[in-house]
Amino acid sequence: MVRGGGEGLSDPTAISPEDADLPEAEGPERRCIATGAVRPKAELIRFVVGPDGEVVPDLAERLPGRGLWVSAEREALRRAQAKGLFAKAARQSVRAPDDLVDRVEALLHRSCIDLIGMARRAGQAVAGYEKVHAWLAEGRAAVLLAASDGAADGRAKLAALAAAVRPVPLVEIFSADTLGMAFARDRMVHAAIARGGLAERLVAEAARLNGIRGRADGPAGRGVVDEASNAAPAFSVQG
Repeated sequence: MVRGGGEGLSDPTAISPEDADLPEAEGPERRCIATGAVRPKAELIRFVVGPDGEVVPDLAERLPGRGLWVSAEREALRRAQAKGLFAKAARQSVRAPDDLVDRVEALLHRSCIDLIGMARRAGQAVAGYEKVHAWLAEGRAAVLLAASDGAADGRAKLAALAAAVRPVPLVEIFSADTLGMAFARDRMVHAAIARGGLAERLVAEAARLNGIRGRADGPAGRGVVDEASNAAPAFSVQG
């Protein structure tokens, strides 16, 4: 989902990098230093300037220092890096590493896998077509995971069942090997996460990862979908 008007990558003006909350509609919001758009924190990535003057991604939003916020979109982050917008917003000399986008993508990917693993260890996740089918039928699943390289018919059947029972977010940006890693197996094509904070965090992190990958023009149905239904996906990427 893209919020706010005028979110093209034009030069922002009068952008305050402070962490003080802006007027809220659906929760705390921040202004992107690359686009000037005001968006919910969940749709942006916080950065701080480290002791050595290098910009550091702060996915957990816990590092000390003034927050520099960038929309979780590949082009926005590239612009902030290339145009010296981190230094402009911080009002000091800042060094943005050449591989900053890759670093952010790797951190988000790791965060997603860790969240799935945490859900598995807490008994809040199941894997395998039959178990996922049962959870969907019982209404226990809050997030449906389908491998981006899995068989299309299997994904379609589970998505249809989810839509019929209780619409749930559908995440299709991870390969079978990646899902297998999260479940301590070689490969995994279907998985589900139970209702709770871990499921909510996973959907948010997967959406940010999808944005940083910048693959919105990928095959339809391969991304993070607002509801497991026939509606067009909010994001489309190949995992």
